[in-house]
Amino acid sequence: MDVNALLPATRTPADYLRVVDDPRLDADGLGELARSPYSFVRLAVARQPRAGARQLSSLLDGAYTDWEFNALLVLLADHPRADRQILLAVLERVTTLLHHPGKRPYAAALALAGRAELRPEEIRGLGQLPGASRRMRRGLRAVLAARTPVTPRRGELTG
Repeated sequence: MDVNALLPATRTPADYLRVVDDPRLDADGLGELARSPYSFVRLAVARQPRAGARQLSSLLDGAYTDWEFNALLVLLADHPRADRQILLAVLERVTTLLHHPGKRPYAAALALAGRAELRPEEIRGLGQLPGASRRMRRGLRAVLAARTPVTPRRGELTG
């Protein structure tokens, strides 16, 4: 259903948040809200379990405060419908942030470490970056150690 059909003529922030959770809103409507000029709406889309990979990937293009961007990275890293491509995009953003002083995407790094779609060697490098704290490195090691190793079936290649 069209976003404008679900929104009242006079709109408040609460109206946008209600529309994101409205079960009548389809994938196109979620996509439209994912491109919203309002960061709080885009963050609400990131929290929406129905959001698909296309909507989730477009969220990375918006403007956010530092706090909002860190929150977005965590939401995407934890999202049940985030595919490997999205997780790699989040990993790239986390890597970039860890090269800048004062940026702390630690929660996103730990969330990525728990994702089976990413190989441990793709995550371990985060701990060696200039912005990685001792606590984050310890957390990465713990999360990676807790992951259940995937045993390949006979004849399968591991990558």
